[in-house]
Amino acid sequence: MNILIIEDEIKTAKELRQLVEGLDDSITVLDILASVKAAVQWLNSHPTPDLIFSDIQLADGLSFDIYKMVDVKAPVIFCTAFDEYAIQAFDTNGIDYLLKPIDEDRLAQSLEKYRRMQQIFEPGPGAYSTALASLTGQLDPAFKRTLLVYVREKIIPLKTDDLAFVHAANGLVNLVTKTEHKYAAQYNMEQLETMLDNQRFFRVNRQFIVNRDVIQNVEYYFNRRLFLRLSCPTPENIIISKLKATEFLQWMER
Repeated sequence: MNILIIEDEIKTAKELRQLVEGLDDSITVLDILASVKAAVQWLNSHPTPDLIFSDIQLADGLSFDIYKMVDVKAPVIFCTAFDEYAIQAFDTNGIDYLLKPIDEDRLAQSLEKYRRMQQIFEPGPGAYSTALASLTGQLDPAFKRTLLVYVREKIIPLKTDDLAFVHAANGLVNLVTKTEHKYAAQYNMEQLETMLDNQRFFRVNRQFIVNRDVIQNVEYYFNRRLFLRLSCPTPENIIISKLKATEFLQWMER
């Protein structure tokens, strides 16, 4: 999820960035903008973000002016110390209204609200074809049963059933088997996430995709995150963000 923050108080903006990234490690904050002018210039010269967090009172005016000057398609969560602008906020692209100081639990609720709305109102003219493709995929899954790995002059067929986990670090992606053999992957994490059976494999964070066969147990961790322990050694601890924890536990019960 790509997020844009519009906030003229630098300390508040950094705190908000830390909060959203702490809630979900799949979130990327694209930029922090401090004025109406800067926001208009940025939105006119960059692809639309998935979500905008926007203060209302900025140094050079109200942020509502931004949405009058730019046709913004992204939903907006307004963050302000004042409640007098609530009606105006929902007259724009506002989907929620957070009062400062921002509470982490309330922020998590806003992000969850955004995700629910995203699922219901899938944007873009290709929504129907996307849904149809998804249904077709369920009838005839295109998941890989074998991945080809290259070791020197050899090409080795690696059955996905034998995979324990996929790990990304330092720009490299490794396939690690249940017998603890490690192979360099020819794909990135996003590609592998779509290639592996989502009934068996889950992308728990940016670094790991895990096979449910090797999950030993799950423990509650600091700040309501989850600590995942596998039956085989991992190069680093596997931590699941608070925002993704519920989805992961629901997947575990399938």
